[in-house]
Amino acid sequence: MKISKKTILNVVLILFILSFFVTPIGYYGKIWLNRVFAFSPGIIEKTEQKKINDYDWKLKDEEWNFFNFEKSRGNVILINLWASWRLPSEAELASIQELYDKYKGKLDFYIITNEEREPVEAFIAEHEFTFPVTYLIIGDKMPIDASKVPASYLIDKSGNIVIHEEGISDWSTGKVYKLLDELIAE
Repeated sequence: MKISKKTILNVVLILFILSFFVTPIGYYGKIWLNRVFAFSPGIIEKTEQKKINDYDWKLKDEEWNFFNFEKSRGNVILINLWASWRLPSEAELASIQELYDKYKGKLDFYIITNEEREPVEAFIAEHEFTFPVTYLIIGDKMPIDASKVPASYLIDKSGNIVIHEEGISDWSTGKVYKLLDELIAE
């Protein structure tokens, strides 16, 4: 019995697709696909922007010390809500790391999770992320909706929400850099 090229190609294609479900290749392939299909976040029109008026929001830093969001009043702020167990979050955090490397010290980064400290530290170390991790205090009041993960907010110096994205975005783009440069210069 002779096997045709078409049959061989079909079998290879089926095996490749199955590898996305049962092997580590699939895990990394899904992250890669999420990155490929992540686009630059959309900017909210000035007339549609909402404002954060209450900065009285308690959080925990990487050392598990409490601090108040009030310290960021008057600064440009990026808030990213993520979870280590959510594959889209892992895909997005690579672009946030690039943004952090470029804008560290120029804007305030709040890369926020509601997870326990140990798995987060392991995840951060495994992926060699250097941005500061912030821990959410569940049940405490907050100026944003933290129920959807991943989600991100970019807030200008006046407290206006300039970007609000649910799902993942590519934060390492010329469009984002241009906007940040404008917001920082204000």
